[in-house]
Amino acid sequence: MRAIGMILAGGNSNRMGDLTLKRAASAMPVGGCYRSIDFPLSNMSNSGIRKIAVVTQFNSRSLHDHLSSPKWWNLGQKQGGLFTFTPSQSHENSFWYRGTADSIYQNLTFLKRSNEPYVVIASGNAVYKMDYQDALNHHIDTEADITIVAKEMPQDVDVHDFGIMELDENGRLLEFEEKPLEPQSNIISTGIYIMQRVLLIKLLDTIIKEARYDFVKDIVIRYRKKLKVMAYKYDGYWQPVNSVRSYFDANMDFLRKDIREMFTKEFPYIETKPKDEPPAKYNPGSSAQDVIIGSGSIINGAIQHSVIFRRVFTGEQSFIKNSVIMEGCFVGNNCMVENVIMDKEVVLSDGKRLIGSPDNPMIVSKGTVV
Repeated sequence: MRAIGMILAGGNSNRMGDLTLKRAASAMPVGGCYRSIDFPLSNMSNSGIRKIAVVTQFNSRSLHDHLSSPKWWNLGQKQGGLFTFTPSQSHENSFWYRGTADSIYQNLTFLKRSNEPYVVIASGNAVYKMDYQDALNHHIDTEADITIVAKEMPQDVDVHDFGIMELDENGRLLEFEEKPLEPQSNIISTGIYIMQRVLLIKLLDTIIKEARYDFVKDIVIRYRKKLKVMAYKYDGYWQPVNSVRSYFDANMDFLRKDIREMFTKEFPYIETKPKDEPPAKYNPGSSAQDVIIGSGSIINGAIQHSVIFRRVFTGEQSFIKNSVIMEGCFVGNNCMVENVIMDKEVVLSDGKRLIGSPDNPMIVSKGTVV
């Protein structure tokens, strides 16, 4: 594919509450074995993009650890490579990233030293499976300056937290409004953009000199009438990971056979950094119904409609339902857990009850002892 990739993974979502206090949103565990960033990273690799930069900033330690070996995504250095960038002080610049455009501009050398004519830019916190080559072909065929991957949402879905696009009959962008109070359309931006590398460098040089730092506001919206901005409509599964509710929904969707097998059994697969753990162990008297259970877990109680990550222990007579239990948690005997997101390494003592709302799951912060 004649493009390089840039994944913007530096943001920290306030809407995710305690879940992103100690990790980047792009490092959120999903589906029992994945991280959020695995999806755009695998999509780029599967689409033939061999040179990818991941731009990080907030709480990036676990994200860097996860990306430490690019071989899992078939991104060896001889073919291009996987690069991780963080803000760095220099004589010319002492700022952290001041916005999405600035995060790319501070790593402009990556763009200038590349030879590919196009750039695919994606956010690092969404769950989906997509061939970017189809979007690039659309970009070339329509002779667009910028192509935005858009999705038409059902009429009953609340879209006020997304970028809302209004298009003409040919799919050209007319208006773009970021998180409007009263959306005028149900077509949203997925945060995926395609454009020529040289044009991106030119636009960044222009806006940064004017103290403009946001990609959407200062490039897409500001230049929407001057440049030809087109939409490529994507009609597949796409779930953002930008709030507690959306994160919970993304995990629960993995309990659907069609969604789960799309990522795990339909080629090309979504890849991740593997962990060498023994299979999950189900002791006598345990039961599991409609669940995903990670390797290394030991199950004694009953679990229903839940996602359990690796190395989780559940005690005798415990009951877990409609919950997400992350790596290394310990649930004691005779416990009740329902509608809960339990972060890593939580210890729940014997006899405790944690009951959240189906519409507003309870969050138990990382390392909490109850």
